[in-house]
Amino acid sequence: MPEFRAPTGTFDVLPPESRRYERLIGAFAALVDRAGYGLTVSPMFEEIGVFSRVGESTDVVRKEMYDFDDKGGRRIALRPEGTASVVRAFVQHRPPVPWKVWYAAPSFRYERPQAGRFRQHHQLGVEALGTDDPDLDVEVVWLLARLYADIGLSQVSLQINSLGDSVCRPVYREALLAFLDSRRDQLCDEHRTGYALNPLRVLDCKKPACVAATADAPLPVDHLCEGCQAHWDRVLAGLRSVGVPYVLNGRLVRGLDYYTRTTFEFWAEALESAQNGVGGGGRYDGLAESLGGPPTPGIGFGSGIERILLACDAEGVFPVPAAEVDVFVIDTTGGSAARDITTELRAAGISADRAFDNRSWRAQMKAAQKSGARFAISVEAEGIQLRTLAEKGEPESLERATLVDHVKKRL
Repeated sequence: MPEFRAPTGTFDVLPPESRRYERLIGAFAALVDRAGYGLTVSPMFEEIGVFSRVGESTDVVRKEMYDFDDKGGRRIALRPEGTASVVRAFVQHRPPVPWKVWYAAPSFRYERPQAGRFRQHHQLGVEALGTDDPDLDVEVVWLLARLYADIGLSQVSLQINSLGDSVCRPVYREALLAFLDSRRDQLCDEHRTGYALNPLRVLDCKKPACVAATADAPLPVDHLCEGCQAHWDRVLAGLRSVGVPYVLNGRLVRGLDYYTRTTFEFWAEALESAQNGVGGGGRYDGLAESLGGPPTPGIGFGSGIERILLACDAEGVFPVPAAEVDVFVIDTTGGSAARDITTELRAAGISADRAFDNRSWRAQMKAAQKSGARFAISVEAEGIQLRTLAEKGEPESLERATLVDHVKKRL
């Protein structure tokens, strides 16, 4: 029989590493819950049209989506990012606005696996729909900055830009196209022939040829209309007021076409510069309309769990939490007592574990010490004893009827 392995670009998350995922998701949930965001759970696959709206000219749609025909002949795609599914759910169910939700979910992209980037990765994100108030932009950016600070990341910088809207973006696009027309022979092979399809993507190109050719290219933030400029000024003032430092980055356009106005990324300086993004997002004020809904402004972010933990490793913060239970039960009388006592302790809200297979007292005690438990309850023919594992004092005799209450008091 073949030995099956996880598919290329995917991985198994096992204990104890999985406890970091639990703790990170828990910290994120607690943070955004305090800001009024509720959990949303959407399908991991959708009709392909939902995701193609993120941009027909982007690599996500053209090269990276996992798409297929299902048994009913429908063209289906696995979720490549979180926002489109959430906005589709908003359009379908029409909840009251402002609608503020969060998610923690796997996403799928067919790309070359590398450090922190996988074909299945896991994202934390928020989406807020129903208002174009720039103070909401500040709230969303602050939440992601706060998450990084809460888990100990300090070498993280906020890169921020404004891409304008349907009023000023077309004017800027024409200015950029004219500039690229004059530099087309200097662009990289990909963009020399394809820049007209999505000229903003050239600003995001990391190849030396494009970087050099566009060093003095016109930037979106220099072509904002009056409304976008007022919005931008309010966002930057708000970030200063709430204590989030930022770096103005006029070339930041990100990889999806739905972004308008505020666009941002957080870069982990402890990671290599070419792949140091740990999260980001922005406004998408026309996405709901493109999915069949009414005009509804929105903003959100996504942050990959694997990228966050990679940055934590680089900074030496947010380690794998120790495996701990309150009580470990040792039973040399056949195991029935351990079964019943651990069940009673857990029902009383006390974490408890035990050994199996009728192992010797010594082997069970070793397991108790490895468990990180504060106490060991030893059930022997002579009676029941409570031991404090970190101390060498004499064990304490217990009565079976009052055992659970006694342990709760000791804890």
